[in-house]
Amino acid sequence: MFIRDGIVYGGEPEQPIKVDHVKVLPDMMMLIQFNNGELRLFDATLLEGPVFAPLHDEQVFSNPKIDHGVVTWLDGDIDCAPEFMYTHSYEYSMVG
Repeated sequence: MFIRDGIVYGGEPEQPIKVDHVKVLPDMMMLIQFNNGELRLFDATLLEGPVFAPLHDEQVFSNPKIDHGVVTWLDGDIDCAPEFMYTHSYEYSMVG
């Protein structure tokens, strides 16, 4: 049981989703390990708009960093919320 914003909830509070590890794949795909233990496949072509335009440069896209559980590029100038990456990704399981 826990209390959040004056409301009592049963169970345990959920931890905020964070990225633990990222592997860049061809065609702007990423294999992402989240802090809940899930391995998921994310299609970064979903990241649209001028702020994400530099990611179409393979040199930029292939060099992500994780900063406090958030995937970033260009020394933090570009980032993507881990919640977005989780929600818009697909379960992935290693076979073999």
